[in-house]
Amino acid sequence: MTRIAPGSQAWLDQVREDIIDPQRPIIDPHHHLWQGGRFPDYMLDELWQDTGSGHNIVKTVYMECFSFYDMELPRHLQPTGESATVADIARQSRGVHNRPFIAGLVARAELSLAGESEELLRETLARHREVAGALFKGIRDAGAHDRNSAGFFIQPRPKPYVYGRESFRKGLRILAELGLTYDTWHYHHQNEDFLELAQAVPECTMVLDHFGTPLGVGVYRGCRDEIFQQWKQDVRAIARCPNVYAKLGGMAMPDNGFDWHTAPRPPTSDEFVARQARYYLHMIDCFGPQRCMFESNFPVDRNSLSYHVLWNGLKKIASRYSPQEQQAMFHDTAQKVYRLTDQ
Repeated sequence: MTRIAPGSQAWLDQVREDIIDPQRPIIDPHHHLWQGGRFPDYMLDELWQDTGSGHNIVKTVYMECFSFYDMELPRHLQPTGESATVADIARQSRGVHNRPFIAGLVARAELSLAGESEELLRETLARHREVAGALFKGIRDAGAHDRNSAGFFIQPRPKPYVYGRESFRKGLRILAELGLTYDTWHYHHQNEDFLELAQAVPECTMVLDHFGTPLGVGVYRGCRDEIFQQWKQDVRAIARCPNVYAKLGGMAMPDNGFDWHTAPRPPTSDEFVARQARYYLHMIDCFGPQRCMFESNFPVDRNSLSYHVLWNGLKKIASRYSPQEQQAMFHDTAQKVYRLTDQ
């Protein structure tokens, strides 16, 4: 018998569920698009196939992922090719019946340029604004770094202790001055460094992506409970910074070590909740629903489970909260932080 490839549509289709609370409006504040890389293409049609699987996704926010760079531009401006391409896709997404539109874009810029040449950073930010207009909401210049990354599904870029660099912090101050947000992505052992960063630049609105990525592969395999205990303390400290918001999702990446991407079939929403609810509940307890937003992190997490099952699981986790608190986590926090409109 031929084994169904994990992550394929046939593999995902092995688990189908009735949609919970199908009318609830949802903003998915974290997804990617890409084409022609080492992963299967994931463009607007593929996004709509997932968002159209039953939940009421009304808007999305695109998150940079080194896609569509314009390699003919100077190095510091190459990421603006991503913004130009996604802005065009976002225009195509508007006004299509029963389909969500891309309402925001978080781009990439080398924030440490502010130390070398503030003008180069400002030029990059201005170009993002020029090509994307009001769609441009903020920057993610990820700080993920690990010297023990052998076997990681996503290889981090070699930028040790970027959060502690004054040049990087100066870049964040420029974002704050321009009313732009900063999305962070790093690993669990960098949470203390991120705490120092958030305290050092309190004027910048920051979004902690993917729970600070508790790792579960490589040298971290078998250490889940130990990591969880330290992670809980770190999250509680970070939550005391009022400029930080939390994205709840992105914990089904292969590097989290739950190994769903190697199983004969993907998890059900109940299985997802059983393994991960404690992370979500602790995050919500620390930050409060008004500073939390659920995310999909698709198509990265698509390697582990399907879109409709993920959102069913999130709704099961959220069911213990009030209607107003659920509205915040599924919609209003993202709307506020990324300054989204219906236009």
